[in-house]
Amino acid sequence: MRATARLVTTVRLVSTSAGVLPSPVQNAAASAAGASSVVLIGGLTAADTSTGDIIRVDRARARRVGSLRTALHDTAAVTLPGGVFLFGGGDGVGQHAEILRVDPASGGTSVAGRLPAPSSDQAAAAIGGTAYVVGGYTGTQWLDTIVAWKPGSPARVVAHLPSPLRYAAVTAVGGRLVIAGGSRPDGSATDAVLVYTPGGRVVVLTRLASPVTHAAAAPLGGTAYVLGGRGATTGTPRATIVAIYVARRTSHAVGRLPEPLSDLAAVGLGDRIVVAGGRARGGTVAAVTAVRRVTVTARKSSAVTSVPAPLDAANVYAADRANQLRGAARFALSRLYVPNSKSDTVDVIDPRTYRVVDHFAVGGLPQHVVPAYDLKTLYVTNDTGNSLTPIDPRTGKPGTRIPVDDPYNMYFTPDGRFAIVVAEALHRLDFRDAHTFRLHRSVPVDCTGVDHMDFSADGRYLIASCEFSGQLLKVDVRRQRVVGTLTLRSGSMPQDVKLSPDGKTFYVADMMANGLWKVDGRRFRITGFLPTGRGAHGLYPSRDARNLYVSNRGAGTVSVVSFATGKVVATWQIPGGSPDMGGVSADGKTLWLSGRYDGQVYAIDTRTGRLLRRIDVGAGPHGLAVWPQPGRYSLGHTGIMR
Repeated sequence: MRATARLVTTVRLVSTSAGVLPSPVQNAAASAAGASSVVLIGGLTAADTSTGDIIRVDRARARRVGSLRTALHDTAAVTLPGGVFLFGGGDGVGQHAEILRVDPASGGTSVAGRLPAPSSDQAAAAIGGTAYVVGGYTGTQWLDTIVAWKPGSPARVVAHLPSPLRYAAVTAVGGRLVIAGGSRPDGSATDAVLVYTPGGRVVVLTRLASPVTHAAAAPLGGTAYVLGGRGATTGTPRATIVAIYVARRTSHAVGRLPEPLSDLAAVGLGDRIVVAGGRARGGTVAAVTAVRRVTVTARKSSAVTSVPAPLDAANVYAADRANQLRGAARFALSRLYVPNSKSDTVDVIDPRTYRVVDHFAVGGLPQHVVPAYDLKTLYVTNDTGNSLTPIDPRTGKPGTRIPVDDPYNMYFTPDGRFAIVVAEALHRLDFRDAHTFRLHRSVPVDCTGVDHMDFSADGRYLIASCEFSGQLLKVDVRRQRVVGTLTLRSGSMPQDVKLSPDGKTFYVADMMANGLWKVDGRRFRITGFLPTGRGAHGLYPSRDARNLYVSNRGAGTVSVVSFATGKVVATWQIPGGSPDMGGVSADGKTLWLSGRYDGQVYAIDTRTGRLLRRIDVGAGPHGLAVWPQPGRYSLGHTGIMR
């Protein structure tokens, strides 16, 4: 590895507290009220009811200055010559078409015009003396329109979006309208950033790292910023602030809000963006935040870390053949480490005697035991304990817990630089230093239940499963960003992910579809489906890379799938069992699996499929690790070896 250093100057956004609103509010319309004030109009209260409050936010305080005649939410507001103007909105019963002029000083209102159709859920921005209202919902129809209006003239449709949108983030910079994210009629969110120049047409400018909706947008210093938002499902707010560089046609994360927020209001005011209200994970908030730009100059290393070249271009598991132990794995005790999720303990089994030889407490809800990239340490992922318990595989003894957020599972990038902590409940993939676990970058994911993954043969991308939303994600490993989302058929619950030896196909176990999806990772599309058994869950290649063992948790069976033919060639029975996660012994002769619902571990002969032994362990055994295993390095989980 060769390294040099250079000075790099970057612009970041930092957030500081700027007060509190009279009461919590979300989905309020907001616009500038002079050079140093913001006016907030309507919205939803903490009780999820419409409000008509008109709130003026100054540097010193936030106060109520008036009220709308009808309480409204999901409206849009802009400042034009003559005042602040409010467009449409919903009242909990229907949508409105009125364009209201609002006096931010007195709170007085008057009708100034009408939209072409009653609508809510739209966003708006002003260019010159004209307001542009984007998308929305009439109560029966999603809108794909951009409506232009200026005082004294009728509102008119001037352009159409590629598809109808609600809850998009909209602002204007450099005489152009920037439209980021939003909800689509099929229930998904979009990652598209659109741009519209008055008199022209709408075009795609760039893509966000992941789809987003219910975000806010505001200008600052000639750049458009998208703040917060959420994924397609409720309860997934984000704290990310993303810069949209219109001239360069790129986007980049440049900061974070103090807490994840959706349905927030954001207004650019000179040297700052004022953020007010919104919805956090705990409910509607009343916070006011000032977001400012800072310039950071740092010395950056240009060190290049590479992914180890495969031993065989036709077999990514060529280094995993029977008994080919390398590095630190050669000095490890032969043991099974069983995390008992319901008893917050780990049982240690000697595979030669089939006996539990040690037992120790760990953090709350241990889910998996994960071999480190360098094979020197095993880590217990204590999910609700927000920690990792390291285990020295030379002694089998635990060490001091390491604090991390929500570690349901953990993987390592193929170059060994980062651990990827799968923060399932937080809807994040946290890239951390592989040794210190210091956070490098949090990548929000637009799905629910992200949990398992595997990497492409060249290590450039990974495919992750999201079990509760029935989706797959494609993540660019080097850029650390989501680059694709694939939604499986309704009712799917994807689980473990494994790459085929030739690197062409990702197999994804689906617990509700009762089989394996076949996915072309490069094109990111489904190429087939293979039924295996009820509750298909864990996936483990054989040591000779000829077969894939599939644990069918609901059926109490293991399916043996031929990589060459893509078909089931054998089915092994575990009477009354619930086979879950595990691994293959170093010699390849035994498949070890946890029995999730019966407090046991199963030993299965891989030559005959015969159940060799059932070993009693603690409650809720989950992602057990067989150690040591052959391979040059570990990509995590219970042992993805390459």
